[in-house]
Amino acid sequence: MSYFGPDATPLFGLPLADIWFVAVLAFLATFLFLDGFDFGVGVLYASRTDPERETMLAAIGPFWDGNEVWLVVFGGALFAAFPPVYAALFSRHYVLLFGVLFALALRGLAPELRGEFDDPRWRQGWDTAFIVGSAAAPFLLGAFAANWALGLSGFGVPAFAVGVAVVLLCVTEGAAFLALKSRGRLREEGRRLAVRGAISYLVWVVISLGYLYAFVPASRPTLTSSGGIVVVVLTALLALGTAGAALRAHDYVTLASAGSLSYLLVALVGLLLWPSVEPASGLSVEAAFVPPLMANLMTVAAVVLVPVIVFNLAVLYRVFGGPIEADAAY
Repeated sequence: MSYFGPDATPLFGLPLADIWFVAVLAFLATFLFLDGFDFGVGVLYASRTDPERETMLAAIGPFWDGNEVWLVVFGGALFAAFPPVYAALFSRHYVLLFGVLFALALRGLAPELRGEFDDPRWRQGWDTAFIVGSAAAPFLLGAFAANWALGLSGFGVPAFAVGVAVVLLCVTEGAAFLALKSRGRLREEGRRLAVRGAISYLVWVVISLGYLYAFVPASRPTLTSSGGIVVVVLTALLALGTAGAALRAHDYVTLASAGSLSYLLVALVGLLLWPSVEPASGLSVEAAFVPPLMANLMTVAAVVLVPVIVFNLAVLYRVFGGPIEADAAY
């Protein structure tokens, strides 16, 4: 038996195709959680005063570059493990995905440029760009996830519904993060908005799933399966738990609970996909997976590199942990 020769077999006989399918979705969910609270803070930025905006930027400033690494990890893992899927998705949703990249670039540039000139109109323009980029990126990412899971394209109702759901989820995460990282009025506002965000997210998810069941017949087997029912029930419980934790000022629990909703949302995407990995082209997980030699090599690489990324982020969050002072600036 050989793992790395021309006659390579799967590493230790593991079902690597299935493992990498789960891993790719887990990377996407991690990005949606970690960069999601950055997006949410950016959306909430719209209703804040200028000093509060400085505090909000200071709260997320040390983290967002590290958080965005998970989008790169997701794209790299998808390309490495399922290259036909990567090619099909990027060709079919070219404009949509470039919209995500443009929104991310806009969101990243705005805080750097807003302070370059002491001009109210200049600052207001870049503040608006920051808000737009922070809202557009999760919306377009949600639209992409819906189209991928259902084998659709364009901006139909499912894409819009999931896009709005992701924005609401990010707002909930952002509010929970602000409650954890700020003090005084901003902290209280974060807790209040986390309650509203969690309830709004739950209501919107129920409406969206009802639409899918009624008008997208292909989704019905998944939504009525045991896995689908478990994910929906857990989503309802976690959303209510998020609201309850925010009301009780349990800020760590609020953020952890809101972040867990990201994993449940992506789990539902995975259930809608399975056993396909690209419904529009009919590619199954096994058919789209790379040969055993490449699978073994990238699995070994992932076992080494992913813990390094996690450790780096853990150090980052520890160093910059704790609340931000009211006079902090980006």
